[in-house]
Amino acid sequence: MIQNKLIYLSIFVLAFTVFSACGSDESETAPVPQFSPVEWSRNATIYEVNVRQFSEEGTFQKVEEHLPRLRDLGIDIIWLMPIHPIGEVERKGTLGSYYSVKDYFDVNPEFGTKDDFRSLVETAHELGLKVILDWVANHTAWDNPLTETNPDFFARDEEGNFMPPYDTDWSDVIQLDFDNPEVHDYMISALRYWVEEFNIDGYRADVAYLVPSEFWFRARQELDSIKPVFMLAEAHHPELHPAFDMGYWWEMHHLWNRIAAGEGELSEIDALIADFRRDFPEDTYMMNFITNHDENSWAGTEFDRLGDGVETFAVMMSLMEGMPLIYNGQETGFDHMLEFFEKDPIVWDFDSPFTEFYTTLFQLKRQHPALQNGTAGGPMERISTTQDEAIYAFSRSRDDAHVVVVLNFSDQEQLFEITGPIPGQSYTELFGQEDSMVTFLNLQPWEYRVFVSSN
Repeated sequence: MIQNKLIYLSIFVLAFTVFSACGSDESETAPVPQFSPVEWSRNATIYEVNVRQFSEEGTFQKVEEHLPRLRDLGIDIIWLMPIHPIGEVERKGTLGSYYSVKDYFDVNPEFGTKDDFRSLVETAHELGLKVILDWVANHTAWDNPLTETNPDFFARDEEGNFMPPYDTDWSDVIQLDFDNPEVHDYMISALRYWVEEFNIDGYRADVAYLVPSEFWFRARQELDSIKPVFMLAEAHHPELHPAFDMGYWWEMHHLWNRIAAGEGELSEIDALIADFRRDFPEDTYMMNFITNHDENSWAGTEFDRLGDGVETFAVMMSLMEGMPLIYNGQETGFDHMLEFFEKDPIVWDFDSPFTEFYTTLFQLKRQHPALQNGTAGGPMERISTTQDEAIYAFSRSRDDAHVVVVLNFSDQEQLFEITGPIPGQSYTELFGQEDSMVTFLNLQPWEYRVFVSSN
């Protein structure tokens, strides 16, 4: 293993040296490289897997068993939270944080073996699914062997000691020093390893905004030279794109929480969409979500935060511009804050009505031309109503294919008229509530309608 790591590192140190020697004087003014999202991401929905809590066993094999179910749910991309061995020094809780990486070239033995992981990826590909890994580039565990073999890879405090990142609550990890170009070489060699050796399809980059953009641009170039990959940034920072295909729409998520609490205005949704279109490259995706591993474990479940509006916001996140995320258990209505540092397996309810609900949304997302991601799909167009303070209506169109979504974001019954223009002529309601598109609607608290053009 050590020998393999040294081979990977030496190859990419040499590559970086050659790269730097060619045109290093122009690095200040070099144009930002351009990337385009892979075609298979255009109609994709992403699913986050917490391997430890996914089953009683907490293994790759048990995740693999669920892959056919996830495909049938309408999932296209499987995002695995970090799979690497977890540090023991300064560990939090009994089992520690997945984001305290002890070895970037190995898998957590609690999850299984590398062969088990390889089997998971191969089965996913056979089913038409893609697999991306959660990657922690900014920091490592205190007992990562790099602290002994390459202590100059790490940032130091005023006393010369290793130090946690800026957030003092991150006491179980220490900061890497990206001012050292050898850190770039090492990290890119590790990123390449999982693509070359296991054929994974990309990465979700933890706290991507804490790592220099230049690193991510180079990493994307290196990875795309192996195969086209999909890159998700845990960030809402335009400067990271287009190295990343997708970022987190944290602002929209927090706004939804405020709207559910009666503290946000629907007009703020329009403002966030306008800001996104102004600030980000044209073909950037935003990831829409009502929960994820951070929110579930620290801020409460979607039921805690959104109350009776869970389905309403789920319709919004699934059909608006951007790619919807679902966190494991969400598709069966699992209502529990998962422990982060302890074993706390999901209790699955496969008879939950949420399974059919999400399947209906995600299959529509997968099949409808107007709902594709980025420039491939249709832009959202707000449709005015006589109750715009409580009702949010919008359409998305691609050629002759249209979807109209009408949402009651209030805890009051709303009788209203749709006054704005509606594209197309003939519609059916996705959930069987109406036979065709009508302009006068009466929606109960948090009720919704999804009209799909039949032409």
